[in-house]
Amino acid sequence: MAAKDQAPIGSGFHAKSTAKEVVEGIDLTGVNAIVTGGYSGIGLETVRALAGAGAHVTVPARRLDVAKAALADIPQTIAVAEMDLADIASVRRFAADYVASERPLHILINNAGIMACPLSRVGPGWEAQFGVNHLGHMALALALEPAIDRAERTRIVSLSSIGHARSDVIWDDPNYETRNYDKWEAYGQAKSADALFANGIDRRWKHKGVTAFSVHPGGIFTPLQRYLPEEEMVALGWKNADGTIPEAVQAMFKTPEQGASTTVWAATSPSLEGRGGEYCENCDIAQLANESSQRWEHAREWITDEVRADRLWEMSEAMLAKA
Repeated sequence: MAAKDQAPIGSGFHAKSTAKEVVEGIDLTGVNAIVTGGYSGIGLETVRALAGAGAHVTVPARRLDVAKAALADIPQTIAVAEMDLADIASVRRFAADYVASERPLHILINNAGIMACPLSRVGPGWEAQFGVNHLGHMALALALEPAIDRAERTRIVSLSSIGHARSDVIWDDPNYETRNYDKWEAYGQAKSADALFANGIDRRWKHKGVTAFSVHPGGIFTPLQRYLPEEEMVALGWKNADGTIPEAVQAMFKTPEQGASTTVWAATSPSLEGRGGEYCENCDIAQLANESSQRWEHAREWITDEVRADRLWEMSEAMLAKA
């Protein structure tokens, strides 16, 4: 099996480093970035860090009024434009407008996503988590290719999750047309796809100066949990029955500012020159999981597999051709 070696590099940062800390000393003046989901949770903190370092950040948003209100206190240059990842025509319109502006694109962060939602479908019948988290972002990257070409050097960061450990891509039924729907398995599939997409696009577009990584931001309480009832979060051990957060969870979970750090590190760190396609966690390249790995850490073997990455790319291109 051709696979990434997933060798940590010793970045000097750690699990509780913040996005502002990892970008300190890096000048992003003249850099153009796009951050999906950049108006809430870790996406908002990602935008704050990039803009604070001088980047011009475009935030595509399904709810323009909400996005503009959330970003109003960031003094640096921010642009908000309409886009809905569940609607591929909307994704392609946004990308066409960006390409028409003739701006180069130096950083693309595929941050937006949905988690553990009830079964619903988008596009021509795609399961929503796979459709939004993976296919919408792949369509975005492909449509932005001319702007990426203009930049000569671009970093693409795909938000995966340790949720990938729950499931490989369900190759024979990714849209749950014949199997019973499991919202956590579907989430795991989508996050595995996000990691495999970074692996695939890094190799396909390396000759264009593109470097791609996938990242696990860590455990963070954000709007991503909006589909989870309180009793389920209690059952998961994330909350006590009285709604308080257990001490062990408080010690392990991150703030949104900390949760954005691995994304920003992967998008900007000079120490990653010559690397690409790997899955990162806690501001470093994650090691490959082994028998002693905890369930909340490290990269499972299937997301490092280049054969799977190529298979996903071909399958996804065929699915997007029907949208």
